[in-house]
Amino acid sequence: MAGDRLNGDSDRRIFERFNVRLPTRFIDSRENVEGQAETYNVSAKGLGLLLDQEIKPNMPLELWLDLPDKGTPLYTRGRVIWTTQIEPRLWQTGVSLEKAELMGISRIFREPAAE
Repeated sequence: MAGDRLNGDSDRRIFERFNVRLPTRFIDSRENVEGQAETYNVSAKGLGLLLDQEIKPNMPLELWLDLPDKGTPLYTRGRVIWTTQIEPRLWQTGVSLEKAELMGISRIFREPAAE
């Protein structure tokens, strides 16, 4: 559905991005706005989000990603780098994380917990 705004020619990422859909909750700490999103790609240092509202670049975010291991959501903080409207009520947003979440992101690839 949503392609990444960055193309391969100008991509300067250090960590590989993985195409994965994860329900995500966020708080825009500057405007005190809460919302929900879905990741469309994830790396140790950044996220691609799909949202039903616009979040302005440079906005600090607190995020909780619901991971497939059904454990505690992964909490992280980041900053919006860019936002593009891709449909009338759908925005694609790139978020740079404050610190590399290597251990947290590794939880994406673990087997889900038995129910």
